[in-house]
Amino acid sequence: MSHGSTAHNRRGGISRAQFLAAAGAVGAAVPLGAAGGTAAAAPPPRRGVRYRSVCYTLVPGETPGTAWSARRMRSDLRAIARDLHANSVKVTGDGVDRLTATASEAVERGLHVWLEPTLSDRPQQETLDHLAETGRHAERLRRQGADVHLSVGCEFWLLVPGIVPGETVLDRIKNLQDGTVDFVDMQRKLDAFTARAAAVGRSVFRGPLGYAAAQDDRVDWNLFDVVGIDYYSAFPRRESHVRELRKHLRWGKPLAITEFGTCAYEGAPQTGGMGWDVVDHTKQPPEIVGNPVRSERTQAAYVSELLDVFEEMGLYAAMAFEFLTADAPHRADSPRHDLDLASYAIVKPIKDEPADPASDWHWEPKEAFHALARRYARYDRDRRT
Repeated sequence: MSHGSTAHNRRGGISRAQFLAAAGAVGAAVPLGAAGGTAAAAPPPRRGVRYRSVCYTLVPGETPGTAWSARRMRSDLRAIARDLHANSVKVTGDGVDRLTATASEAVERGLHVWLEPTLSDRPQQETLDHLAETGRHAERLRRQGADVHLSVGCEFWLLVPGIVPGETVLDRIKNLQDGTVDFVDMQRKLDAFTARAAAVGRSVFRGPLGYAAAQDDRVDWNLFDVVGIDYYSAFPRRESHVRELRKHLRWGKPLAITEFGTCAYEGAPQTGGMGWDVVDHTKQPPEIVGNPVRSERTQAAYVSELLDVFEEMGLYAAMAFEFLTADAPHRADSPRHDLDLASYAIVKPIKDEPADPASDWHWEPKEAFHALARRYARYDRDRRT
């Protein structure tokens, strides 16, 4: 995931490249696990992405005005289905009630659902219990005829305590940055927890099972039906993306891009999953650091290029990260406070009263929204003709 979704209240952190360089030094082979489950995912089409999706993240919200609400959720899902022309939505985040209500509403609107419960900084057993309860709801939807996949989680090394030393996400990032991590031990613990999560998922859900990994994480994909990768690479040539992605096809399983996207400023794609790190949240109100130049065109061009690559490869699913970041409002009147500039969202929240933290707000589509909508709609037309 974009690290900003959990570590947005602190400047600094470890880059994905730093983490992966250290983790890659471990050199241990990926262990082999139990094969598959009871319901293998269907193979991808020869051309085009089967599930054209967007990540819809559920969080408590920093203020009452940005907290999850059923009214806003229903309106957002209507826009995802009708205006974005998505045929799928990734419902992710925490809170079983929020997750299940949103998944049920998405099914009612005819959307495929990739349901991914995530908890941050909670004990491992609580994370597994949260997964089990959400997974039972996914199974109920599946039995009623819904098209639903269950993901057991996202980048466990970052979110789940006990794998990397540190009580919080920020502590774990600092330890990774400082190099005070035994990467052999980390991989062993990551493997063990991933296997436990897969077993819990299998115990409650009979449909296709997946997991969202960082693109160079070592995962035993024999545990899952779908390979899921959070993809934030930037290359000057499309062929480099194809080469990077092909290695995830060696498992002979459908490949889902469980996150892809960038922020709305020049140069953001080159920052990968760290594009959010141009905000100083120690200031009140938070401020943009440096002089990044807002560019919705940059964001739109990046997601367009990647989606074209995914379609050419015939990948199973592509989930743009993300639909909305309610706590990162757009401020056209004050570029220093334009937090949406550092957001991966494809719509921008705009407050009625920009300086009032409790102000009501609405969202407007960014150029990336329109770029995805054109491609999602075009693909539907192509399949019908």
